[in-house]
Amino acid sequence: MAHVIITGGSSGIGAAIARRCAARGDAVSVVARTPGPLHRLQAELAGRSAPVAVAQADVGDAAAISDAFARLEVTAGPCDLLVTSAGVVQPGRFDEQPPAEFEAQIRTNLFGTVNCVRAVYAGMKARRQGRILMIGSGAGLIGIYGYSAYCASKAGLVGFAEALRLEARPAGVAVSICFPPDTETPQLAAELPLRPAEAQAIIGGGGRMSADAVAAAALAGVERGRFAIYPGTQMRLLGLFGSLAKPVLAPWYDRRIAARGRR
Repeated sequence: MAHVIITGGSSGIGAAIARRCAARGDAVSVVARTPGPLHRLQAELAGRSAPVAVAQADVGDAAAISDAFARLEVTAGPCDLLVTSAGVVQPGRFDEQPPAEFEAQIRTNLFGTVNCVRAVYAGMKARRQGRILMIGSGAGLIGIYGYSAYCASKAGLVGFAEALRLEARPAGVAVSICFPPDTETPQLAAELPLRPAEAQAIIGGGGRMSADAVAAAALAGVERGRFAIYPGTQMRLLGLFGSLAKPVLAPWYDRRIAARGRR
């Protein structure tokens, strides 16, 4: 029985991963900031074959995360799989977005993941086993109008994952990063009313997936030992051919944005 620690696991992709891990018999520990959804998920999963533990902590607080993870490992044993799903997105044009909103996205999405990895990495290296799954975004692969902070945080996460993979592999620790498209979650529902029209013009409405479909793809990718996991056709094409397509996409984006601005 593996011990899976999931951050941001009280809703969305994290909760879907928690349900799938609990169903297959893993010991699941869920970490989130908001107690209500956290305890509702614990109650939902209670009574299944494996224990479910929860801890309230903000991934942006390194000391709080270190303490929470230590307590969870005392309860359920060393972490075998870490899933860093905690994330925030606040669309806004760069010159209109308050610095605090910009910094909060970097703090949670990038440094929050770093804090969580640091809390389990030494133990995994000492045991010479362990897996780390970071939930990134298609926004880490290409810039999007009105998402400068979010894109910066997720692109930074890609660099962190790539470098960490090289360091971790000789120590027996596997690193993966998943690139979901727009995913049907409470966070997306809150984000869409704030999305600039120019962003919607280039993102469109296609490629959306359910949280459970993303969770299934992410866990399958980890089991297969994949580093980069691309749920859905659009993300797979962007991940595999994005560097070649960007010279074509950039002028197309420019035209779409300009057309939107003339309306």
